[in-house]
Amino acid sequence: MKKAIIVGLICIISALKASAQQDAAVTQYIFNGLYINPAYAGYKEDVYVQSYYRSQWVGLTGAPRNFAIAIDGTVNDNVGLGAMLTNDQIGAQTAVSGYLNYAYRIRVGQDEESRLAFGLAAGMMQLGIDGSKLHSVTQGDQAIPVGSQSLVLPDAHVGVYYANSNYFWGLSATNLLASLSNANSAANMLVPIPKPHVYLTAGTYIQMNNDMRFKPVFLIKDDMRGPTTMDLNAFLLFNERFNIGGFYRTSVKLYPKNNLQSDLTQRNSFGLIADIFISPSIRVGYSYDQSLNKVTSYNAGSHELSVGFYLNSRNGITRSSYRCYKF
Repeated sequence: MKKAIIVGLICIISALKASAQQDAAVTQYIFNGLYINPAYAGYKEDVYVQSYYRSQWVGLTGAPRNFAIAIDGTVNDNVGLGAMLTNDQIGAQTAVSGYLNYAYRIRVGQDEESRLAFGLAAGMMQLGIDGSKLHSVTQGDQAIPVGSQSLVLPDAHVGVYYANSNYFWGLSATNLLASLSNANSAANMLVPIPKPHVYLTAGTYIQMNNDMRFKPVFLIKDDMRGPTTMDLNAFLLFNERFNIGGFYRTSVKLYPKNNLQSDLTQRNSFGLIADIFISPSIRVGYSYDQSLNKVTSYNAGSHELSVGFYLNSRNGITRSSYRCYKF
C-alpha cells in the first residue's frame, strides 16, 4: 500500500510540476562530457561513438528511464563536431531530442598543448505526456488528458571547456530556447517544458606511479528553481585500461530560492562506477547508485550501462593502443 501511495504521489507531482521538468541524471558524464557540454565536441580528437542506458529506482513503477547516443570528432585542429540523440521517460512523461554540436577549439599556453573550446548545440525536442497513464484523484477531472499530448520545440545549449595535462573545467547551459518557445500554446497542456540548467564541472589528474592515476572530479547542476545538485567523484585508473571509483550526490544550497521549501529533504545518493577497455577501440562502463532517503525502501537502486567505440586513429596513435584520455 505504501508503495502504491508513493507511486501515485510521483505521478501527481509529475503532472503538477510538468512545466518545470529537470534534465535527466547522468552518472557517467565524466567519460563523455558531450552529454552536458557542447564545447566537449572533438576533445578526444578521434571519432568517438558512445551510448548509455540508465534505469533509475529499479522496481518502482514509473521510475525514470534514459537512453542516449552521441558521436563526435574533429574536422581540423580547431573545429570539433558532434551529434546527440536522447530519449527520456518518467511516468507518463516523455522527451525525445536531437542536437548538432559545434566546438571551436583554441590552443593556449606556452606549449600550446592546452585547449580552450567554445561550443554550441542546436536541435529540436519532442515533449509529450500520455494521459492514459495518469490516474485522477477526482473522477472526470478535465485537467487530465484522455489521450496523448505532445509539443515540438527548438532548443540550444552553449558551453566552454578547458583542459590541459593536469586538470580541466567546464561551464555550460542547456534548454535555453525550449522554455521560451511556444509558451502560450503550451499553457493549457500538461506537457513538461524543460527549464534552463547550468552545469559547472572540474577535475584533476594525479599520477600516483607508473601504473596508477588518481582522478577527482565534481559536478554542480542547477536549474535556478529546484534544489542544486552536486556530484563528488573519485577514480583510480590502472594501466590506462581500467577506471574504478565512487561518487556521492547531494543537494546543496548555494543561494536563496524563494520558491523552494526551506525544510525540503536533501536528495542524497552514493554509488560505484567502473569503466574498462575490452579492446583498444571498445570501452564499457557500468555504474550503480543507491538513494539515501525513504525511496530506498521501495527500489533496488539505479543502474547505468555505457558502451563506446573509437572509429579512427589520429596521428601517433595506433589501433593497438588504448586511448584512455585523461578527461
